Amino acid sequence: MKQPVILGIESSCDETAAAVIRGRTLLSDEIISSASVQAKFGGVVPEIASRAHSDAVDEVVLRALRAANVKKEELDAVAVTYGAGLLGALLVGLSFAKGLAYGLGIPLVGVNHIRGHLAASYLEDETLTPPFMTLLASGGHTAILHTKTKTEFEVLGGTLDDAAGEAFDKVARVLGLPYPGGPHVEALAREGRNVVPMPKMLKGMGGFDFSYSGLKTHIINYVHTKEQRGEAWSKADVAASFQSAALDILADKTVEAALGRNVKTVTAGGGVIANGYLRERLQEQCTRHGLKLVLPAKKHCTDNAAMIAAEGLIRYEAGDFSPLSLNAAASIPLR
Repeated sequence: MKQPVILGIESSCDETAAAVIRGRTLLSDEIISSASVQAKFGGVVPEIASRAHSDAVDEVVLRALRAANVKKEELDAVAVTYGAGLLGALLVGLSFAKGLAYGLGIPLVGVNHIRGHLAASYLEDETLTPPFMTLLASGGHTAILHTKTKTEFEVLGGTLDDAAGEAFDKVARVLGLPYPGGPHVEALAREGRNVVPMPKMLKGMGGFDFSYSGLKTHIINYVHTKEQRGEAWSKADVAASFQSAALDILADKTVEAALGRNVKTVTAGGGVIANGYLRERLQEQCTRHGLKLVLPAKKHCTDNAAMIAAEGLIRYEAGDFSPLSLNAAASIPLR
């Protein structure tokens, strides 16, 4: 049976990316990033991102096809992120994908960016099959999902306010760390100790919901109070204490959910899953309880086209194609 060859295109934020898969085998994975330019402004500037995508999209697709040793005529479908993300940035990738799919006479597959993150684990383990418990942790979403089939999941709980990745960026700013904040907080935390008291609410919440607003505010108030009083404090200790409070609960509740639903496998997706401390905590918890853990490679946790191609394959096999009238969407419900 012929395995479909899917081109994935991602342009939701500051990464212009393209990847080619044959079945679940990743053939190429290319990225042209404008992150270094965006860092000068302390965050992503939508207009700059859109222009960068316009300059890079043709080149990154050519690189992906060349690296995969695949001719465009061999493609079975073009999968592309249509949301959520920066509207102008999304339109660049979507417009390119529409033109390519139309010209080749092959299906266009619109992909929900968040579902792309959830599909990234399929590239790590060709035997991975639902049901499994999935931790979603990114800059915009934090949730625990019971993945029942490749196309169906149940949201068991999520953040009541800020997402985990968002909290990392805001705490990084308070600590004077560069954008994006997550990797810099993680690096600083390695030098510190978990000694700064954390809010009880975050640790004691029931069910599978999370709250990061109080934790973020606690850190901000702690730092400002120390500075105003002229008291000594350690940035590294703050980073380590914050990271532990923010991430331990994710690993604990994900495994708790898996055990409660009698699910034997745990997966994860989203930029926060690239955090080494969280990956270690998930592995420790899964090993302790006899669960299988499948994590995407770190490079497939942050925005990339391989995950879009992986979700595109799922949609392609389900016959879930998109019309050429498909529009970009800045926000999409988690569904």
